[in-house]
Amino acid sequence: MSTAYIVDDDAAIRDALLWLFKSRAVPALAWQSAEEFIEDYSARMAGCLLLDIRMDGMTGLELFEQLQARDCRLPVIFLTGHGDVGMAVSALKRGAHDFIEKPFNDNELVNRVLIALELDARNCRERADLASVEARLQQLTERERAVMDRILAGKLNKVIADELGIAMRTVEVHRARLFEKMGVKSAVELAQRLARRS
Repeated sequence: MSTAYIVDDDAAIRDALLWLFKSRAVPALAWQSAEEFIEDYSARMAGCLLLDIRMDGMTGLELFEQLQARDCRLPVIFLTGHGDVGMAVSALKRGAHDFIEKPFNDNELVNRVLIALELDARNCRERADLASVEARLQQLTERERAVMDRILAGKLNKVIADELGIAMRTVEVHRARLFEKMGVKSAVELAQRLARRS
């Protein structure tokens, strides 16, 4: 389930955010330290991370760096008080999704979190689609791949047959099988599906 994950050492902020997200029907969970969050972190988490920059112990930026090292894909929204803007901008340049200054406008914060949740959901769908394409490609035989490469180059069945030294009917059979394995109905659809890999 897509969730807003909150890491802030200020109990009042955590409680306020949990109440705010509950009032807008946004699932949310909170941790009081970066250390506790990193212990519970899983690559299967879906949603976004609201991260206080200044915390006792591991800072928000240090947690962000550790999550990046673990290839964490969660969009990160930094929460920062005055004086931390320079650090937040630096974090944005290193891949953070957004930053919001405290005190924040409740509606603006929720709206920005909803955008981050949608971004993560879209990214998850794209990664799943790419994984599906890779799995389908693994099912192709060497000959089907050779036919596919030539189809993608815009070559006709007759030309493919001549190049591979096989009958045109055999090319048609390979074409039908690879289309079935790739889950497409045309060369254009095949090209579109494979274009998402780049």
